[in-house]
Amino acid sequence: MPDALSAAEARRIALTAQGFLDPRPRGRVDARHFRRVLDRMGLVQLDAVNVLVRSHYLPFFARLGLYDLDALDRHLWGRGTHFEFWGHEASVIPVQDYGLFRHRMEARAAEPRPWAKQLLDARGDYVEALLDEIRERGPLTVGDLEDAGSRTGPWWGWSDGKLALEWLFASGRLTATSRSRFQRRYDLPERALPAPVLAAPAPPAEEARRELLLRAARSHGIGTARDLSDYYRLPYTAARAALRGLAAEGALRLVSVEGWTEPAFMHPDARLPRRVEARALLSPFDPVVWERARAERVFDFHYRIEIYTPPAQRRFGYYVLPFLLGDRLVGRVDLKADRAAGTLRVPGAFAEPGVRAAEVAEALAQEVRLMADWLGLERVEVGALGDLARPLRTALATGRR
Repeated sequence: MPDALSAAEARRIALTAQGFLDPRPRGRVDARHFRRVLDRMGLVQLDAVNVLVRSHYLPFFARLGLYDLDALDRHLWGRGTHFEFWGHEASVIPVQDYGLFRHRMEARAAEPRPWAKQLLDARGDYVEALLDEIRERGPLTVGDLEDAGSRTGPWWGWSDGKLALEWLFASGRLTATSRSRFQRRYDLPERALPAPVLAAPAPPAEEARRELLLRAARSHGIGTARDLSDYYRLPYTAARAALRGLAAEGALRLVSVEGWTEPAFMHPDARLPRRVEARALLSPFDPVVWERARAERVFDFHYRIEIYTPPAQRRFGYYVLPFLLGDRLVGRVDLKADRAAGTLRVPGAFAEPGVRAAEVAEALAQEVRLMADWLGLERVEVGALGDLARPLRTALATGRR
C-alpha cells in the first residue's frame, strides 16, 4: 500500500475498517454477527434520545440490516460479557478490555472531579452507605435506592444519590453490566464481572493508552492523531507523542492523505478495497461520523446534531441521520418513529451538494423501508422539507406497486 493516499482511498479504508465491506447477513442475525460488528467498532456509544430508536441499536442496523432488538439487548447486557464505562462518552465495551480502563478509574478515584469532591467532602458517609446498600441488596438503579435524594432540576439536575453512584461508577468501585428502562443498574465489580478479568493485572496507564490508540487505529483504519485520540477520549498531546512512537516502532504506518493537512496513521491490518458498495443510515453517534471534523475531512460532510437547537434555527431537523451510499455520504434524513400511529415519519430529506436527488432516492427508499420493517412500523410518511423529499416519496410509492 502506498505511503501517499488519495482522499477516496482513505475513505474506503475507513469504511472497510468499520465493517462496511462486509455483506449484510442473508439469514437470521445472531450473536456471531453482533460480535463481528462490535469487534470492528471496539465499543458502541450510548445516548438517551429515543425519538427514533436508542442510538446504540443503529450502528448494528447500519451494518447488519434486520435484526431483533431484544436479541442485541441480551447480547450486550446481563451476561457479564460487556460492561459500561466512559470509553467514547458512555459506551458498552467488551469485558476483556476492562483492564485497559483501570488507569482511568484509578485516576478518577485519586482526583475526583469538582462535583464529586464537593459531594465526598460534604456527604462522604452517605456515599459509603449507598455502596453498602448495593453490597447488601444486589444490583440497583438510582430509583431503587432507599434514599436517592431529590433532583435539583431537569435534565442533568442529578440527585445526591445519582451523583454518588456516578462517582462510584467512574472510580471503578461500582460497574454496570445491565440496564432497566435505560437506567444503569449498578453492581459490585466482583459480582458482575468474570473473576479472571478482575484478577488480571491492569497495564500501566501509558501502556494502556498505547493499546487503546492501536485499537482506535484498527477501528478507524486510518486517522490523524486527533481522530485516534478522540476514539477513546485520550489526552491529545500525549496521544500524538505515543502515536509517533508507535509509527517509529512499526506498529502503525505514517502516511499522507490528499487534502489532509496533518499526517495520518494507518493500522498495518487496514485494507484498501477497489470499491465499497455500502447503503446505510448512520446514527449521529456512529464512529464513522461521531468526530465531526473527521467526517468533514473524510467525507466532505459538515454535520451537527440539532437536537438542542431551537426549532426555528434548525437547518435539517431534530434527529438527522447521514445517508451512506457506496463510499460517500450523499444525504441526510430527519427521522421519527411514531409508534402510536405505526408510522416512520420523515419530516425532511436532503441531498448533499453536487448529488442528484433522483439518483439516490431509490436506494434511500429501500433503506427507509427496511428501517420501518425493523422497527415494526407499518407505514412511511415523508414530509415536504428538503430537495430529496419528493423523489423519496415517489420512490416509496413506486416500490409499493
